[in-house]
Amino acid sequence: MKLIIQIPCYNEEENLAKTINNLPKKIKGIDEIEYLLISDGSTDKSVEIAKKNGVHHILDFKVNRGLAKTFMSGIKEALSLGADIIVNIDGDNQYCGADIAKLVKPILDNKADMVIGERQIEKFSFIKRVLQRLGSFVVRKISHTDVKDAPSGFRAYTRECAMKLNIYNNFTYTLETIVQMGRCNQRIENVKIRSNITTRKSRLFKNSLEYILKSMINVLKAFFIYMPMKTFFTLGTIFFIISAIIGIIYLFTQSMCAMIWCAVMFLISVISYLFMINSNILYANRVLLEDIQYNNRRNV
Repeated sequence: MKLIIQIPCYNEEENLAKTINNLPKKIKGIDEIEYLLISDGSTDKSVEIAKKNGVHHILDFKVNRGLAKTFMSGIKEALSLGADIIVNIDGDNQYCGADIAKLVKPILDNKADMVIGERQIEKFSFIKRVLQRLGSFVVRKISHTDVKDAPSGFRAYTRECAMKLNIYNNFTYTLETIVQMGRCNQRIENVKIRSNITTRKSRLFKNSLEYILKSMINVLKAFFIYMPMKTFFTLGTIFFIISAIIGIIYLFTQSMCAMIWCAVMFLISVISYLFMINSNILYANRVLLEDIQYNNRRNV
């Protein structure tokens, strides 16, 4: 059983050595443990530090491409290196490396395909706690899973699960992968983990408002990508009901404005239903392409 611990990294020279040195060297049930650093255009000494601290494999991209693409590059590389289990941990020493043993245990016990580290959110600020709970609630509803900490990046994947992963956004992988794996009927477990003291602000967003907006956009994308029929049918029905209500108002008022708005709402509902039909065809095509990609990854 081979475990590869991947570390997405962007200019983490201050925290990287500590992160690497806290990673486990041995875990019961695991025969081999290797580390993989994915440097996303780092301009500091992150790569040099990784080499000095015994990282086995390094992907050094010269241009910053964003966390989502960096994560997927690591997944593809780990699969090509023969990983049976892949653990993702941030390079900023946010997570406790010793908890990797707890993270992979449900996989070793054949109880999970994907395991997510559940942080102690009581230590978070009030706004961050609210955002975490709200985001996790929305993701649970979309993915039909029981995920406790959706934004957590401390995760473990089986080889089979990793081969099914796809990311369609450039912001982050955390929310979308849960939705995708939930819709693929992968077994997702939660494990309580420890967090270290935060040493810097997030580089993914400048403030809470930006995080909320980007997360909302990604959640909406997930609706359209993974539940297109349901999404467009719901939109079409909402606009149809609105047009019917305005139509009733027109019958009583004979208002030209009401007639125009009734026509506009009805037209939008018709367009939504047409999108529903078209999106179902595209959805079937996407599923077929994902199956082809999965089989290609299995044969590598």
